[in-house]
Amino acid sequence: MSNMVTSSSPNSPQALGTQSADDFSRSFAMTTRLDAIVAWGRKNSLWPLPYGTACCGIELMSVMGPRYDLARFGAEVVRFSPRQADLLLVAGTITEKMAPILVRIYEQMLEPKYVLSMGACASSGGFYRAYHVLQGCDKVIPVDVYVPGCPPTPEAVLDGVMSLQRMISTGQPRPWKDNWKNPYDKN
Repeated sequence: MSNMVTSSSPNSPQALGTQSADDFSRSFAMTTRLDAIVAWGRKNSLWPLPYGTACCGIELMSVMGPRYDLARFGAEVVRFSPRQADLLLVAGTITEKMAPILVRIYEQMLEPKYVLSMGACASSGGFYRAYHVLQGCDKVIPVDVYVPGCPPTPEAVLDGVMSLQRMISTGQPRPWKDNWKNPYDKN
């Protein structure tokens, strides 16, 4: 038989009973503001909804892959339902025909919700100066972070996500979102 040590130190949590563990936890204190804890949780648990329509969608796939691993930044739970997502990643060309659908998806997302516009086409229409291409998704939905490039590099997308996390953690005011009105609303 091997000689195994089964006893633990008297101050270890295994050796302490339930009452002793409770007493031990009362020996220290954490102080913070409730909104700081909520902001910390929000910034580290983004659930993205990818809206990839062109080549930027392929770059977005590489960001979520193992090489760049968006999961390291708390955005690994990709959702394809607006009711389960809080970060809309617009990646690619948005046509005028797609714009009402994009607005509907944005409206279906629950609060708090954020938008990251990825690439030249999503941010400004890109090199498409035509009647059928929306000249930036910010014409129909409020955008929090723009990631430039055609297509943007995965590092730039990660930087955009980290910029959004900084905005969330500091509670930066977002007047572009607060003053937003649905451009397709009949009222």
